[in-house]
Amino acid sequence: MSVSKFSARSLALSGVIAALYAALSLVSTAMGLGFGTVQLRLSEALCVLPILFPEAVPGLAVGCLVTNLLSPYGAADLIFGTLATLLAAVLTRRIRKRALAPLPTILCNAVIVGAVIAFAEGGTGGAFWTAYAFNAFTVGLGEALVTYILGLPLLRWIEKTPALRQFSQPL
Repeated sequence: MSVSKFSARSLALSGVIAALYAALSLVSTAMGLGFGTVQLRLSEALCVLPILFPEAVPGLAVGCLVTNLLSPYGAADLIFGTLATLLAAVLTRRIRKRALAPLPTILCNAVIVGAVIAFAEGGTGGAFWTAYAFNAFTVGLGEALVTYILGLPLLRWIEKTPALRQFSQPL
């Protein structure tokens, strides 16, 4: 989505995706799954959407930013967690095979959010790398579960639903 293609429709779709991301994150947080070592944010299922909708890239970033205002990890998660989502969305947009759509989200969050949590838990001391390895694994695992179990079926459903498919733009 380039600036020249920016329209009211694009803004509305980005806004809907941002709102859905934030709302699903709040539901996950209410269930104790939104933040922490084990994260199963329902909203992460939406992170496969850039493969169909370029508007999902800014929508996911804004939704994550709003969600991370509640983060127990403070400014680090607000900045780096949001950047992880933005980077993953940009990379997902470039993917051609649907089955690979979850990978950028899994990898970016494991690497970046895993570091944010490890730093919050123990700073940069000697235990950082152990905490980082553990948190990167658990965050990545949570991302894999949500994006593959919920995200890929969501993509298939959108592609099979004429009312939704009309909004997508093939790569």
